[in-house]
Amino acid sequence: MTVTRYDVLTIGNAIVDIIAPVLPGFLDQEVIQKGVMHLIDEARAESLYRKMPIQKRQISGGSAANTAAGIASLGGNACFIGKVNDDALGDFFADDLTAAGVYYNTRRLANGEATARSMILVTPDGERTMNTYLGACHQLTEADIDEQDIAAASITFMEGFLWDPPKAKQAFLTAARHAHKHGKTVAFTLSDPFCVSRYRREFLELIRSGTVDILIANIHELLSLYQTGDLREAVRLLKNDVSLAAVTMGEDGAMAVCRNEEISMSAYPVDKVVDVTGAGDLFASGFLLGISNGLTPAKALRLGCSSASEVITHIGARPEANLATYVRQQGFFETPLRLAL
Repeated sequence: MTVTRYDVLTIGNAIVDIIAPVLPGFLDQEVIQKGVMHLIDEARAESLYRKMPIQKRQISGGSAANTAAGIASLGGNACFIGKVNDDALGDFFADDLTAAGVYYNTRRLANGEATARSMILVTPDGERTMNTYLGACHQLTEADIDEQDIAAASITFMEGFLWDPPKAKQAFLTAARHAHKHGKTVAFTLSDPFCVSRYRREFLELIRSGTVDILIANIHELLSLYQTGDLREAVRLLKNDVSLAAVTMGEDGAMAVCRNEEISMSAYPVDKVVDVTGAGDLFASGFLLGISNGLTPAKALRLGCSSASEVITHIGARPEANLATYVRQQGFFETPLRLAL
């Protein structure tokens, strides 16, 4: 039997986030609708990058990569699979994610599309307007899925955005087969309500067929999945489809849904909510790390909510504090979680 080296292995889009403060006039000048995520091509990405203020900062991003970084910050062992190009931003992504404590060794794209990047423009009111070029991350294929890495992970966690490119979809299914072949667990996040609306039938089949063991969603994604405005009805249906799920509900906290019970957890209070970007990603970090280490769903839920509360206190989707220390300060001492002091 393969030795478990990783608490959680995540698979998703490898994106470099480039964040800069701008005045509202910049958005008007570039004809960019405020507060919306715009998909752009490489030429537009290069143009915007040149025009952004000098005081911008870069960080390796993407939902699944953020979750992996959160797991590492909690003291867990994390691995990430995602595609970048063999270019300068690809170098940055690899170095930055590795520095965060995540094992990353996906073979780079030698030719073709450049490394994905998201230009995130932050106006004085705190609103974030994203301009995302997906580039190389859509070139993830089955060849990038290492069976031995999957076998070495307690949980393999994948994002719904992988369902857009056909090759990445096959990579998703291959990873799930490897995980189950080796007796490991597959977790899945719905990613986005629009993603759910595009692939509702296929996502339901993934869950109902047993391809997915653990589902993570926010309340909007869940309601979209079951095409209802009634959370109670959505939860009732969810119980019939998957053995364990976690549903985040913003300021109302989160719930774990099992076959025979529902467990609710209030959001952890913070002095000021600055930016909710990444809250779902970091919730997944705590919840999945807890489950992979044998915590009950209730305790894993608590760890997820605690982890998410840190990232909403500052701009950016990655923790700025050491999460292991942070959750301990909030009173989380559960074992057998390997939290660094």
